[in-house]
Amino acid sequence: MTKTAMLAAAPALNAEEAQALAQAVGAAMFDSDPASQGLGMTIDAIAPGHARMSMPVRADMLNGHGSCHGGFIFTLADSAFAFACNSHNLTTVGAGCTIDYLAPARLHDVLTADATEQALAGKSGVYDVKVTNQDGRTVALFRGKSHRVSGHILPQHAE
Repeated sequence: MTKTAMLAAAPALNAEEAQALAQAVGAAMFDSDPASQGLGMTIDAIAPGHARMSMPVRADMLNGHGSCHGGFIFTLADSAFAFACNSHNLTTVGAGCTIDYLAPARLHDVLTADATEQALAGKSGVYDVKVTNQDGRTVALFRGKSHRVSGHILPQHAE
């Protein structure tokens, strides 16, 4: 059994194992995520209940005002949310979210979405995502509610 398979099968993980599992889950999800890849996103950090992703603002992401279209900012925040809430290797989907746009993002900005688990109870979770530019200016605040469904990102193996 591979280390990843053992981690996925473990009923209770220590901090090091939980971190390794979060990284393996993140890598597996990103490998099968053409939307995030196609927008130039990268995973900068991942841990249990946390993910940080970045995305450069390209010319084809600009709206009629010359700023980044809100849909692209939302997509970055939503992707970070997805990676954070699936980091426990329990298949989880978004149940609802809100976003507040606070400042424009411009061509060549590098946006970073930092998603953090605020609460996890039963099958429900709440995650906050802060989107900033390369200067640390807050561009948007996103709150996502998650719902765990059946299954795992990485396969579970019996011992």
